[in-house]
Amino acid sequence: MRIALGVEYNGSHFYGWQRQLNPNTVQQNLEQAISKVADSPIQLIAAGRTDTGVHATEQVVHFDCKNARELKAWVRGVNRYLPNSVSVMWAKHVSDEFHARYSAQSRRYRYIVYNSAARPALLDNLVTWEYGHLDLHKMQHAANHLLGMNDFSSYRAVACQANSPIRTVHEITLTKRNEYILMDIHANAFLHHMVRNIMGVLMTIGRGEKSHDWSLEVLKKCDRTCGGITAPAAGLYLVKVTYDESHGLDKNIRWPAIVNG
Repeated sequence: MRIALGVEYNGSHFYGWQRQLNPNTVQQNLEQAISKVADSPIQLIAAGRTDTGVHATEQVVHFDCKNARELKAWVRGVNRYLPNSVSVMWAKHVSDEFHARYSAQSRRYRYIVYNSAARPALLDNLVTWEYGHLDLHKMQHAANHLLGMNDFSSYRAVACQANSPIRTVHEITLTKRNEYILMDIHANAFLHHMVRNIMGVLMTIGRGEKSHDWSLEVLKKCDRTCGGITAPAAGLYLVKVTYDESHGLDKNIRWPAIVNG
């Protein structure tokens, strides 16, 4: 049988999602915990990889298992063997046609900036701190240039292994709530460091160091060296992976509890 899970994690405790030879990763911890409940070795397929320090409120994974278990065992049982920084939020039986990565229609991220003169101690590694004033209007104007289908070569990491730099961005919305500035971005898929590089450009514009059209200039160059500094990982959250309704997965978005809704 094939099982899908929704997983939440604090990425500041791990060297990213993907299993590696030595470092502590989310995938490594989750596979070990699921294998104990399944009483057999389990390999996970995730909707996407997240980098070191990046968080998730709902990463979607799937695995195949021959040993039947109640769904609650894949939640409570697995969580029993996980560190406190990782938690399975839900489990669901899915068809053999479901694939956490290839069945995904879109992904949504939220980036959280704490814009205040003082550094937030209790939000360490959970937000990105920016002490200088950020002009939200200029940032939104700049973000609008990136909507639609484009070549995002200038906004992906030099080491990105994706075959094509073409991605379709459906939405980039910036909002301010007290000291928080939120960027919500929704696309069919993302390149390595794409969200963080976009935020790096927008924050540069928000500080007044570049004009609001600079984001478009960078996009047209199709050259990563023409872009800005990559924004820190700490403020980035994978919040939703969307699938066709036929798979029966919940379409509600689980926003980071720091700033709900």
